[in-house]
Amino acid sequence: MKLPSGAFPDKEEQELFISTYRQLAEGTASMFTRKQWKEIRNTVRRGILAGAYGRDQHGVDTLLHSLGTCLALTNEVGLKQPSLLTVMLAPIIESGILDIAEVRSLYGEDTAHLLECLGRVKKLYSEHDSLQDENFRKLLLSFAEDIRVIICLIADRYVLLRMLNHSTDTEYRSHVVQECNLLYTPMAHRLGLYAIKSALEDMAVKYEHRDVYDDIAHQLSDTKRARDAYMEAFMEPLRKRLDETHMKYVMKGRTKSISSIWNKLKNQNTTVDKIYDLFAIRIIIDAPLEKEKALCWHAYSIVTDMYQPNPKRLKDWLSIPKSNGYESLHITVYGPENRWVEVQIRTRRMDEIAERGIAAHWAYKGIKSEGAADRIMAGIREVLETNSSPDELMKDLSMGLYKEEIFVFTPNGDVHKLPKGATVLDFAFGIHTKLGLSCVGAHLGNRNVKINHVLHSGDTVEILTSPQQTPKPDWLNIVVTSRAKMRIRQGMKEIENRESLVGRELLQRRFKNRKIEIGESEMARLILKMGYKSQSQFFHALSTEAITVDQVLATYEEMHTAAEQEQHKAQDFNLEQSRFNQFQNEDGKSEEDVLVIGENLKGVDFKLAGCCHPIYGDNVTGFVSISGGMRIHRSECPNLKRMQERYPYRIVRARWAGKSGSQYNITLRVVGVDDIGIVSNISSIINKERDTLLRSISIDSNDGLFQGQLTVQVSDLSSLKTLIRKLQQVKGVKQVDRAS
Repeated sequence: MKLPSGAFPDKEEQELFISTYRQLAEGTASMFTRKQWKEIRNTVRRGILAGAYGRDQHGVDTLLHSLGTCLALTNEVGLKQPSLLTVMLAPIIESGILDIAEVRSLYGEDTAHLLECLGRVKKLYSEHDSLQDENFRKLLLSFAEDIRVIICLIADRYVLLRMLNHSTDTEYRSHVVQECNLLYTPMAHRLGLYAIKSALEDMAVKYEHRDVYDDIAHQLSDTKRARDAYMEAFMEPLRKRLDETHMKYVMKGRTKSISSIWNKLKNQNTTVDKIYDLFAIRIIIDAPLEKEKALCWHAYSIVTDMYQPNPKRLKDWLSIPKSNGYESLHITVYGPENRWVEVQIRTRRMDEIAERGIAAHWAYKGIKSEGAADRIMAGIREVLETNSSPDELMKDLSMGLYKEEIFVFTPNGDVHKLPKGATVLDFAFGIHTKLGLSCVGAHLGNRNVKINHVLHSGDTVEILTSPQQTPKPDWLNIVVTSRAKMRIRQGMKEIENRESLVGRELLQRRFKNRKIEIGESEMARLILKMGYKSQSQFFHALSTEAITVDQVLATYEEMHTAAEQEQHKAQDFNLEQSRFNQFQNEDGKSEEDVLVIGENLKGVDFKLAGCCHPIYGDNVTGFVSISGGMRIHRSECPNLKRMQERYPYRIVRARWAGKSGSQYNITLRVVGVDDIGIVSNISSIINKERDTLLRSISIDSNDGLFQGQLTVQVSDLSSLKTLIRKLQQVKGVKQVDRAS
């Protein structure tokens, strides 16, 4: 390419340009026709003349940077025409010299699409540089859309770090290193771009810990001759044995990267000379696909015949490849001079995949998995492994890593992750509950939007609030996040509770003015009769004037009149019952005669024990007190059992006889769900039972449950059991027990 005079005043840069350009021309000769190559050169020359390829603000030559990135994509990754064009044309597009429509016309839709994706990513960078935030990194992947854009960015940073080796702008170089550490090195690792990943890690150590880097490099340099001699001594007898099999192979030694060595030094607290796997021997076999495993195992048997293996360190990724597709046999053997040596056995296909970065050591090197992202990365690796022109297939492979998520910025640059379809109101509640409850809209760019505006990735949102704003039921149809729905319901409930207190106080004042005293059970019946299911709803209706106090008082008077009538009927019934009992007594059958003491004794003076409250039909036992009177206990009464142990001679048998003619007070314990109508239902059941009267009721509620005690009058055990069974059938009642 003929450059304008003065394009590279620095002779070293000029020589680097010529070398890079020639290598790129040779490496891409099969990708472009002469006509296409001429068109590309003319377009680039046009950009150079217009100043699109000058030096950036950090002194980096853009043309050299672009050419170096294209060469890395060709040699290290194997990407083809559209990706290379994207890298070369990006500066021209950014300068406005060429537009996307022209690119589409000259170089096709695929290149135009990649340039659009790259442009979105660079715009995001310019507006929000938040790589420390994991959500920002996900947003970056989402904006990239096409995986080739990410690979181009990785190659771009790889080349840039090499170019910054002698840069005096150390602050910018540190910034680029941080970018690589946070995003590009892990991404290269996941994509299996192993050579680039190792180079990025080495350069990070070099720029951040220069003393450490130089020290390890010097030690490796000082021991290189001895290390090479040892590797040769180890490999020479192996070559002879392998040659006898007529196997086609290449054997070579490799030394660990400086960054890997430094990690070992830190993790193992050791020195370079103590690292036993400082180098490894690699045997690479030429083999057809169907014979790969057999030949690898054959080579393995030769190595282990010559050198003693350590079975514990056998890594068979040949029989069962790693989930990332990596295939190889690793064995550690005892070599000359009593040193352990790692030997790696693989075929040329396997080595090509690993060395060019497609095999991906990402999964087993401890990089955190991200579910969908990992699955897509695995698919990308498969495409790259099985196709000689991966660029053609990858153009249809959308990133789609986070298509069900969006990433939205606050004005301060913080990133928040939300589900797709989230609104301004979701975002407000995602930041803070108070912000959500008072949200009235948002600033989005240069315009105001409503609370129901649907957000998109990359939006910068400033929430607008008002102290007069309150949550409303229709908000539940606006939001999509469960957090927002829960906070809205809680907010409305709190408002309802506050207004309910106002309604309760209003009613209590009016009742007090009229000298009306109303118990909890009666209030429950009143609320139910007014058509409300809970106290909070009833009192809220009072405070908001959905119903008036006069309406409540009228309903109460109606209920009170009906209750008095029922009470009169009950009293008349009890009077008749009393007269009947008196008639029975006068006929010679006293109520005491229903209890037989000892050997058929009747008419004995006794009292029913207050600890267990026995009633007609219970199994009972008598106990003679000191005063000579008789106390009748239920046979299972705990107090009776203790007295029986201490005073067995005072225990007297007892049993019921005849028919019951008395009413017995019984206390029942009831547990259930705290529903405002449940007390009314319980009272209704008791009132409907013949020969059963409700004497008192006490209810305590807590955390949605209630516990209550009911005192009722029953005639016998059979009536009590019938009552308990019916109470247990009331909806919401969980447990009914007879108190001791």
